[in-house]
Amino acid sequence: MKRSLISLLALALLLIAGCAPHRDRADLIFINGAEPETLDPALITGQPEGRIVNALFEGLLRFDRFGVAGPGVASSWEISPDHCGYTFHLRPEARWSDGKQITAVDFVDSWRRTLDPATASAYSYQLFSVKGAEEFANSPVGKTPDFSSVGVKALDESTLQVTLRQPTPYFLDLCAFPTLYPVRTDLIAKYGDDWVKPGKLVGNGSFLLEDWKINDAIHLKRNPLYWDAKNVSLRTVEVLPISQANVAYNFYAARQADLIMDKGLAPPSLLDALKTRPDFHAAPFLGTFFLRFNCAKGPFTDVRVRKAFAMAVDRKRITSKITRAGESDALSFVPPGIPGYEAPKGLPEDSQAARRLLAEAGYPGGKGFPLTTYLYSEGELNEGVAVELQSMWKEQLGVTVQLARQEWKVYLNSLGSLDFGIARSSWVGDYPDPNTFLDLFLSESGNNRTGWRNATYDQMIHEAAQAAADTDPKKRFEIMRRAEEFLVREEAPISPLFFYVGIQLYDGNHLGGIEPNVLDEHPIREIFRKDLPITAHP
Repeated sequence: MKRSLISLLALALLLIAGCAPHRDRADLIFINGAEPETLDPALITGQPEGRIVNALFEGLLRFDRFGVAGPGVASSWEISPDHCGYTFHLRPEARWSDGKQITAVDFVDSWRRTLDPATASAYSYQLFSVKGAEEFANSPVGKTPDFSSVGVKALDESTLQVTLRQPTPYFLDLCAFPTLYPVRTDLIAKYGDDWVKPGKLVGNGSFLLEDWKINDAIHLKRNPLYWDAKNVSLRTVEVLPISQANVAYNFYAARQADLIMDKGLAPPSLLDALKTRPDFHAAPFLGTFFLRFNCAKGPFTDVRVRKAFAMAVDRKRITSKITRAGESDALSFVPPGIPGYEAPKGLPEDSQAARRLLAEAGYPGGKGFPLTTYLYSEGELNEGVAVELQSMWKEQLGVTVQLARQEWKVYLNSLGSLDFGIARSSWVGDYPDPNTFLDLFLSESGNNRTGWRNATYDQMIHEAAQAAADTDPKKRFEIMRRAEEFLVREEAPISPLFFYVGIQLYDGNHLGGIEPNVLDEHPIREIFRKDLPITAHP
């Protein structure tokens, strides 16, 4: 009955769409999950936004469909013998979508904007490997120091010089990350927050923003001025913001979408059947589903309470009953798959120890435990996990946890303002290095979102960075391993639950250019329809 109602809802949506002004069917229609929070590269924090921003903008480097970073706006670069100096040469054919040439100054201005405290970029710390960047970003609003102290300079129109504070093994991967993308700061000054809207947004990526109707669709069209346009097959793309798995699947099954991209949009109730089909594509990647505890207020300021809630969770029950796509239980925060790094084990399931810790904290059998909420975003998988966790904490600890489901934008705002007791969270690696996970919980990280600040942890991460400066990778990983053990076992501001499996639904006889990779990167510019030649321009 439930599935029939959902099918009727999908049909109603299709009928409504049929009343809209006529538009030729896009070459690719894909379901992306939640409605994007923003399309500003400096402000995005989630995968749904990242997929679109990666189509509209491009950095010095770009990731390919195998998750490997290669030349983007920069055609080549040199690295100094001490591994602290990078000189990037911008390709002369790289242009903004309004025809203006992309210059080294565009990168300088964009990185300055990202680091400016007034921008409030949660990812600004990704630039802290640049000399002077952290000091600039951490200065009081309105009292920012001279940007000339930051190690990024335009030597001429086509040459960008970057000086790092110490060698950073993953810096080139960072140059392919949205936070480091160039934007048109002149248009931001002109239009303010409206600069990301259709008709105003000027990008440098493989696609243009044709229109954006909130909670309806985003339409993209191929950018004829993109430097590599001859290798972009798709002419038009329609992005559907559907976060309910069964609704998404009904659109796909009715051939109103070619591709389901988001990992949470394969209906759990259909997974057993889907896994036997040729259009089901799954592979592990660097992604972790975990819980954040609010360490700034309430009962979770007590580490014993955090550990009790973490140890009361039966991970196997969640992966076998709810997720069911082959996810592995996570005792560490950093997933497997990073060469040379072996993550430590965190807190295991131990309900007896969990009850003892909760009693020591003053809540025997859950008595007197204050009302607390579990915050999560929309989606059938998130709903299922939330209900299961609520049941476990009641069974094992005697605590009733209130569930709070919110739409994506509201959920992100609640996370940022620490308006929760426990929160569902996920993190996908931005580059293949433990640092992309462990940097998250530095005191100054805008993506920390736990209220947990710990000088000991900060020091260990900074020591690991110094080991990179000493070009001692083995020592660096040893320090990071100690830091991760401190994070997930001793302090526990978070509790990892499982490692993701990337899932896409698409007909491989119809679509190509999608490959499994550890970063779960699937650039739209590399996707092609097998009945549409790459050279087919409008």
